[in-house]
Amino acid sequence: MALFDLTSSWVTGRCCALAARGYSRDGKKGCEQIEYGVLCDPQGRPVAVRVFSGNTADPESFTEIIKVVKDKLGINKLVLVGDRGMITTARIDALRELNDNPDAPTDFDWITALRAPAIAKLARDDGPLQMSLFDSQDLAEITHPDYPGERLIACRNPALAAERARKRQDLLAATEKQLAHIAERVGKGTLFGADKIGIAVGKVSGKFKMGKHFHLTITDTEFTYHRDQATIDAQATLDGIYVLRTSVNAALLDPAAVVEGYKNLANIERDFRIIKSDDLDLRPIHHHLEDRVKAHVLICMLACYLIWHLRKAWAPLTFTDQAPPKRDNPVAPAQRSAAAHTKASTKHDADGNPVRSFRDLLDHLATLTRDRIRYHDTNIQIDKLTDPTPTQRRAFQLIDSPIPLTIAA
Repeated sequence: MALFDLTSSWVTGRCCALAARGYSRDGKKGCEQIEYGVLCDPQGRPVAVRVFSGNTADPESFTEIIKVVKDKLGINKLVLVGDRGMITTARIDALRELNDNPDAPTDFDWITALRAPAIAKLARDDGPLQMSLFDSQDLAEITHPDYPGERLIACRNPALAAERARKRQDLLAATEKQLAHIAERVGKGTLFGADKIGIAVGKVSGKFKMGKHFHLTITDTEFTYHRDQATIDAQATLDGIYVLRTSVNAALLDPAAVVEGYKNLANIERDFRIIKSDDLDLRPIHHHLEDRVKAHVLICMLACYLIWHLRKAWAPLTFTDQAPPKRDNPVAPAQRSAAAHTKASTKHDADGNPVRSFRDLLDHLATLTRDRIRYHDTNIQIDKLTDPTPTQRRAFQLIDSPIPLTIAA
């Protein structure tokens, strides 16, 4: 099983061959950017990276990574996991063509998710997705003729449902407040003309994305609005529900394992945070030549690979949960163990040794230095190594590497 996702980072200057304007996943609007996709294993260990032009769509990058997996890595049997924007129906059709190629057949399976309109279609007109499925459990396997040869795993997360309901109410209230201000301006005569009123309303709808939940009436001298409760209620019935689609045989992955496989995409998101903000500093990119941009991203991915192993090895020295509890319900949010909570609250492990964040641990290790002492008005100089602290000694033990006892050139 392999995970793949795409992200972006902005660039400086105007001469980078790969720079283009596109959807910024960093929220850096108005800047040119590059995009890069990372392929990793289910634990989040990076395996490969590909750099794309800044206006590349998710499905295009997925097509490219399939070529890498098949031609360069020589892998013909794999389960690929991607989000709903990455592994689309068109990409699935392309995977089927590869699998059915008589000259060089492959065995690529996939795990992805359905978009909201497809989920709504499954739920209406007595479709297979009914709320009664979740009376006694949070996931159920269903089928539909639109997805031949595939399994659909319907899940309902109550915590996610409550959060989406809260967020919708907040956005509806914020939209009403802005619409009320527009109606007040129209009533006072300071805003008039259907076109100008429509522009003002469009800005509000674009900001909060709640226009579909309101009935609007706009004339040259009048503006009225009220909630469309029917559409609000229809959307609310699907709160917390998501549907995964997969071609993997049930004998290989049961429904719970499919959910866990899809949720592993959180590991690749963690890799992106490591590369871009937490531990490394990939952005902004100052290179202009295409090869140098790609080399810059590759070096950052290799550093991410190293950090992945260091975080794992140094888990006893940090707040990392070393034994997270196994989830009986794969749909439920992950929980930290009691030992991890204790370690975080006391900032010490069970033996009383201090623990730190990974960044603080690196800063502490940086104090293990070599000093060169020169005596004034003489030619005498002495090299001195600082004495390691217990934490520094343990850090080197955990990576099975001795602390240098002599000065290295």
